[in-house]
Amino acid sequence: MADQTGAMRTRPLGAQISHMLKDRGVDVIFGIPGVHNQEMYRGIEEAGITHVLARHEQGAGFMADGYARATGQPGVAYVITGPGVCNIMTPMGQAYSDSVSVLVLSSCLDETAARRGQLHQMKDQEIAAGTVCDWSETALSANAAYALIDRALVEFETKRPRSKHIQVPIAQLEAQAPAADLVQTSKRQRPAPHADDVAEVAAMLAAAKKPMIVFGGGAAQASDAAREVLRESGAASATSYAGRGIVGPDAPLHFGACLARADSAAVMGEADLVLAVGTELVEVDLWRAHLGHSAPMIRVDLDPEVLCDPQGASFAIHADANAFLSALSAALPADAASSDWTAEQVAAARARWRAETDAERPGIVPICDALRAAVPADTMIYSDMTQFAYVAKEVWDMDRPGHWHHPYGFGTLGYATPAAIGGAVARRGQPTMAIIGDYGFHYTMQELGVAVELGLSLPIILWDNGKLKEIEDSMVGAQIAPNAVIAQNPDFVKLAEAFGARAVAPGSLDEMQSAVSAAFDADGPTLIYLTPALTA
Repeated sequence: MADQTGAMRTRPLGAQISHMLKDRGVDVIFGIPGVHNQEMYRGIEEAGITHVLARHEQGAGFMADGYARATGQPGVAYVITGPGVCNIMTPMGQAYSDSVSVLVLSSCLDETAARRGQLHQMKDQEIAAGTVCDWSETALSANAAYALIDRALVEFETKRPRSKHIQVPIAQLEAQAPAADLVQTSKRQRPAPHADDVAEVAAMLAAAKKPMIVFGGGAAQASDAAREVLRESGAASATSYAGRGIVGPDAPLHFGACLARADSAAVMGEADLVLAVGTELVEVDLWRAHLGHSAPMIRVDLDPEVLCDPQGASFAIHADANAFLSALSAALPADAASSDWTAEQVAAARARWRAETDAERPGIVPICDALRAAVPADTMIYSDMTQFAYVAKEVWDMDRPGHWHHPYGFGTLGYATPAAIGGAVARRGQPTMAIIGDYGFHYTMQELGVAVELGLSLPIILWDNGKLKEIEDSMVGAQIAPNAVIAQNPDFVKLAEAFGARAVAPGSLDEMQSAVSAAFDADGPTLIYLTPALTA
């Protein structure tokens, strides 16, 4: 931008960063200002960016995560030095493990080696943040800051998305700097599969009698192609929790999100070919060391590390899932659709697993069924580490991908409320819902004030079983006398009302369904308080 004299206009670097982000397509920033990062706030309004004021940096990070999952665009957070960075490290770790594009921008002290006792001082803030994200770097100049931001944005588009952290010394944020160059318009692409590899996979699928295709969250953008491949090949399918919705619930040979069921290993053992697309197949997917297959496995993934993991792929393809599945659909022969899998076998397995889930955590399945019937089809759901969600992830079929978000890998408590706020900010006018347990709600309950402040039509399903029930069950299973699993809870309905939110404690499933329907139409958040007594 030039001023009246024609000279290039300069601004403090902190302001220029906001203008650069706006030029790169960033419309919303989540964060908390402080004396050490206030220069980052100088240009937000001038750039035309909306800022959402979180109540805690952990909330800001989860909001950025929820926004990124809802939009497919980076979620951006501004935080201060020291405690601000430490507080957002949990969301950074969650975004890293779940492949979410979160960019955290913070200030840092100008000098730490020769000075002690400064406000917010850490021994090494860059390294601390780097332990939970893809990379953490310090920008010692305006050009370095611009280059690192562009690097992060390009990597979000072209590589496996994972959280990044950029810190800028306070003096640099305050110093005058020229504007960043305008965004480059060149097309950025993820790796495409080689035609010969696709042809070989197509031939292997056509020759197989019981092929099995496993889809993970990395294939969420490839649902149409995935369904076409299944139709053309006659393969059976399964998904990780993150891959739910890639295959429609009415597909007769779809085993569902069954990988954590112990005897799903036997099902995988029946396959004479396994194709795994966009899935890590790690502990939090399987809860065992091995998928269970003995047949050849084809792995397709954006992350080279996944291609050489202990699952032992015999054919590894480094490619974008959407590009691969689209090419595979075109390469499959017209007469390839034959299979020794039967719909009856799949239906029996799914019924057995549903019964097991209900027996493990009694009383929750009927509530899940009633809740599912009450929400609009395109509802985006954010869940927490709670037994209600553990059951729902197994019995609640999704008809579209990317609409149920959970802290799968890092497994943090307190994720759902702020993440759903980020999602609701991104999806104004579209239904968004949170599911959280009583203990997890304590972690980030203060963010309810943000939802009230923004007038978000957000149902928050709070499941209160009065304890850390999953941990109690685990202790009993390990023959440990349960202790430290019960905490005094407040009156959650009154608490929500004190924040200015609506709150209701339904006494029946019908009342719950009515409350949920009303919550989607309200002009603010509604806490819907549920207990196991609901179905007693």
